[in-house]
Amino acid sequence: MAFGQQKKIKMTTDGYLPTGTRHFGAVNWLGVWTLYKKEVQRFIKVGIQTIVAPVVSMLLFLVIFKLALGRYRPDINGIPFADFLAPGLIMMAILTNAFANSSSSIMMAKIQGNMVDVLMPPLSPWELTFGYVMGATTRGIIVAIATALAMVPLVDFDVVHWWAVVYFAVSASLLLSQIGVVAGIWADKFDHMAVITNFLITPLIFLSGTFYSVRILPDYFFFISQGNPFFYLIDGFRYGVIGQSDGSVFVGVVSVLVLNIVMAVTCYLVFKSGYKLKT
Repeated sequence: MAFGQQKKIKMTTDGYLPTGTRHFGAVNWLGVWTLYKKEVQRFIKVGIQTIVAPVVSMLLFLVIFKLALGRYRPDINGIPFADFLAPGLIMMAILTNAFANSSSSIMMAKIQGNMVDVLMPPLSPWELTFGYVMGATTRGIIVAIATALAMVPLVDFDVVHWWAVVYFAVSASLLLSQIGVVAGIWADKFDHMAVITNFLITPLIFLSGTFYSVRILPDYFFFISQGNPFFYLIDGFRYGVIGQSDGSVFVGVVSVLVLNIVMAVTCYLVFKSGYKLKT
C-alpha cells in the first residue's frame, strides 16, 4: 500500500494526472457554462417576476404618458413624444434588470452561505466574472426584446441604425451587470443594496433623459448631464431607433467601451482578492 501511494505521488509530480482527474485546459469551459446556465435558469424559473413584471412596468409608463399626457406633450424635434419615450423605457428596463440580476444573485449567495459553492470549483476570477456578467446580460437583453415587442402596438418602431441599437443595448447590459457584481460583493445586507439602487442607479437613470430631451435643460444642467454615463447609453440607443441624439454618439461609444473595460478589470480584481467573499 505504501509503495502504491509513493508511485502515485511520483507519477503526479512527473506530470501525469491521477485516475479520474479532469483536465480543463486554459479555460474551464464546463465550469463557465455551468455558472452561466445557473444564472440564466435562476431568473427564468421566476419569469413572472424577472421578465413579465418589468415589461408591465414599462408599458404602464408608456400608457400613462401616451394616453394621459400625450396630447399635452409636443413632438420632440418632429418625433411624436411616445416614439421618443419608448427607446428610453427599453433602455431603462435593460439597466435595472441587468443590475438586479447579478447583484441579487451574489447577495443571496452570501446571505444563504452558499457562495462557497461557486468559489470552490476551479474557476478563475475572469471565469467567475464572465459567468455572472453574461447571465445578467442575458436577462437584460431578454427583457429589452420583450418590452419592445409589447410596445409595438403603441408606438412606431422604425429602427434607423441597427448597429447603435445592438451596441448600446449590449454595452448597457454588460456595464450594469458588472456594476451589479461589484455592488453585490460590497453589500453586506439588503439595506446596502437598496441604498445603491435608490440613491445611485435610479437617479442616474431618471436624470439621463429617459423621459425628456436634455436639450430643454438650462445650459448648466445640460453640461452636468454630459457626465452621466447612463445618458450616453440612453441617448445612443435612442439614436439607433429614431436617428436623433442629444449628445455625441462617438463620445458615447468610446465612453461606454472604456467604462466596460474598467468595470471588467474591477470585477476581476475583486474576485481575485476575495474581498468580502473569503472571510
